[in-house]
Amino acid sequence: MRYAQVVIGPAGSGKSTYCSFMQRHAQDSKRVIEVVNLDPAAEHFDYQPLVDIRDLIQLDDAMDDEELHYGPNGGLVFCLEFLIENQDWLKNQLCGGGGGDDGDEVAEELGGEPDDDYILFDMPGQIELFTHLNMGKQLVQLLESWNFRICTVFLVDSQFMIDGAKFLSGTMAALSVMANLEMPHVNVLTKMDLLSKGAKKQLDKYLDPDARALLGDVTEESAWGRQHRKLSAAIGSLIEDFSLVRFVPMNVDDEESIQDLLLQIDNVIQYGEDADVKVHDFDPPEEEEGDEGTCRNIFDM
Repeated sequence: MRYAQVVIGPAGSGKSTYCSFMQRHAQDSKRVIEVVNLDPAAEHFDYQPLVDIRDLIQLDDAMDDEELHYGPNGGLVFCLEFLIENQDWLKNQLCGGGGGDDGDEVAEELGGEPDDDYILFDMPGQIELFTHLNMGKQLVQLLESWNFRICTVFLVDSQFMIDGAKFLSGTMAALSVMANLEMPHVNVLTKMDLLSKGAKKQLDKYLDPDARALLGDVTEESAWGRQHRKLSAAIGSLIEDFSLVRFVPMNVDDEESIQDLLLQIDNVIQYGEDADVKVHDFDPPEEEEGDEGTCRNIFDM
């Protein structure tokens, strides 16, 4: 079995930073986690990608084409569609064409046997690709067909989640991704290290949220909230009654925070559960001279 995280989130939510820190943390823990860049508009990241979609197509290719005339958003959609249409390219990059020497080379690059692959897929920041369009779902289905056990990781910038209205908005975006992709799912609040002490205290109530209490803030903040009080109440009931969305905080300055998050994701995809139990044969300890007599003396007392 192979394992993968599909890292999703709005532009600027910290997807590439997340991948980079997860990879570094794995190295410190003597694990191998590789990263695949599937963002054709990426300009800079701190990791060396195992596979880079820009070797196949770049966003500028779609935008500069004289026939297509795509803008940035349409170009991203086209690039993901082009990737799925040319799925053999991605499969060859990940699977070595299904075996043979290429497969052995890929396994060697990944640091182990093919069945031990653990890969993070760094996705574009266009959230529409995963909330209601088909490309995101088609991609995860492709990965499943290639023997990947997948968890989608949805990132939200914690700096935009410190009031009730923004929290409900981010929660509904996460819920849309969950419903569209139909995959095991973990929601993450990123950039916790950038929050002030006051903001961190304010954010605590969103980690285990009382949706109805938060709605009190929403309905009192604006005329729209007061006018659509019943709608907000229905959204809050949906989130709270079914416990559909919870967020896990991530602080890149706190190794324990990264470890707890990775452990939670590992549990979701059952990473390591198929590993053989290591059994060691131990010889019985040799009795030292005087031990037997010492025992008898103790019991004789």
